[in-house]
Amino acid sequence: MSSADSLPDDIESLQQLVRTQQAELARVHAEASSAQALIAHLQLAIAKLRRELFGPRSERKARLLDQMELQLEELEAAAAEDEVAAEQAAAAANDAAAVRAFARRRPSRKPFPAHLPRERVIVPGPTTCACCGSLKLAKLGEDVTETLEVIPRQWKVVQYVREKFTCRDCERISQAPAPFHVLPRGFAGPSLLAMILFEKYGQHQPLNRQSDRYAREGVDLSLSTLADQVGGCAMVLRPIYELIRAHVFAADRVHGDDTTVPVLAKHQTRKGRLWVYVRDDKPFAGRAPPAAVFFYSRDRAAEHPERHLADYAGILQADAYAGFNRLYEADRKPGPITEASCWAHGRRKFFELADVTAKARGELAVIAPLAFEAVKRIDAIFDIEREINGRSIDERLAVRRARLAPLIADLEVWMRAERAKLSRHNDVAKAMNYMLTRWDTFTRFLEDGRICLTNNAAERALRGIALGRKSWLFAGSDRGGERAAVMYTLIQTARLNQVDPQAWLADVLARINDHNIQTLDQLLPWNCKTSSTKLAA
Repeated sequence: MSSADSLPDDIESLQQLVRTQQAELARVHAEASSAQALIAHLQLAIAKLRRELFGPRSERKARLLDQMELQLEELEAAAAEDEVAAEQAAAAANDAAAVRAFARRRPSRKPFPAHLPRERVIVPGPTTCACCGSLKLAKLGEDVTETLEVIPRQWKVVQYVREKFTCRDCERISQAPAPFHVLPRGFAGPSLLAMILFEKYGQHQPLNRQSDRYAREGVDLSLSTLADQVGGCAMVLRPIYELIRAHVFAADRVHGDDTTVPVLAKHQTRKGRLWVYVRDDKPFAGRAPPAAVFFYSRDRAAEHPERHLADYAGILQADAYAGFNRLYEADRKPGPITEASCWAHGRRKFFELADVTAKARGELAVIAPLAFEAVKRIDAIFDIEREINGRSIDERLAVRRARLAPLIADLEVWMRAERAKLSRHNDVAKAMNYMLTRWDTFTRFLEDGRICLTNNAAERALRGIALGRKSWLFAGSDRGGERAAVMYTLIQTARLNQVDPQAWLADVLARINDHNIQTLDQLLPWNCKTSSTKLAA
């Protein structure tokens, strides 16, 4: 209102005016909240598209995407609350002319998958014309509104009935053989077993939590019962694990890495290790299917990778772990392993000294200019390498020699010149030493198109274990660590081949005991062609 003189005199009119203004304010607030959520959604979408197009430019990107997704979740929830509040305020104002309706702009949603079953609920139409009351109505068409719904998990008991027959001549009793069970004297079907295994090792849900959830659904499966099934399945699936292991070490080049896994011990936990070796030939257009094999050990002694790679001779992409050193010796049998260093590890040491966000949080005292310059130079190498990802060996070599070799030569000259000016105790000097003392292994990819720039394939395979540690806290024993290695191998290999691990495990468990041992490779994830095991698009 322009002045107090223009306000109405009666209380009812004043109350109506206040309600109208409140409704208008609520609508404006809802619009602002909706716009904020839409902006956050678009920013996140752009960041993800850029990440898919150009690859991760820095380790900070992953953290930023996680933060943006959490922020978007909060903004979307707040926008929905404000939208409902605006509608309620507009309804209370009883003045549609003064308060415009608020229609929230939501991000576009993908259509529901075509493979989902559709249930038609017919809303009865009018029987008379709303205008003239005539009964002569003819159907013109229909509008369909789809709502996604879920059916709660259903449990069932499958009864296998074996009828007995007696012969009237010899009085001998005949009966069909007992039905197949995955485990001897087993009671659980393959789909249930696959769900238990995948929940434990793929979704990081310990068996005690699974037991509690099943009990709430009316099915009493004790922790010891579930553990018994897991142990039996791990033994049944061991032949598949051995086939995957043989496939991984038949590669010319493998990625290797390890991570800690807490193991329950008397009065405390100790640190065991899970090792992974990944075969992924896609970067150089190889046709062999990708796979990952895991191993468990009580510690990180060199004897463990030496045992894992005892029969392997090829290229190993890994970090600078000293336990690998004897594998690189020239007189090793059956042959030396070629070492290829990881540029992501080398870059990380500089990045930690040039992390702008860490400086802003006060975690880093000062940004090192030399580290910042090193990151820029290494990122230029990564940008070119992304362009040739997936090309043939010869194409990769040609581009590397023409475009990357000069950049790497300049980087070496620059690093050696700057390193000579620094104290050996300087953090940047230590980062430079890490690369310069291994320069031949860092530059080996310039002579072999099969070698990747990084060891990220192995680090990605270990990511699920890092997430799982926050959920299951520790492995119960060394035997538990070995079972985990078997199951992680199966699940991660299925994921690498774009196969639904749970559906594939159910299929394998249903067939493996009756399958010909000579054709067991037909059960491997990349040979499993049934549509039920493929991930939905």
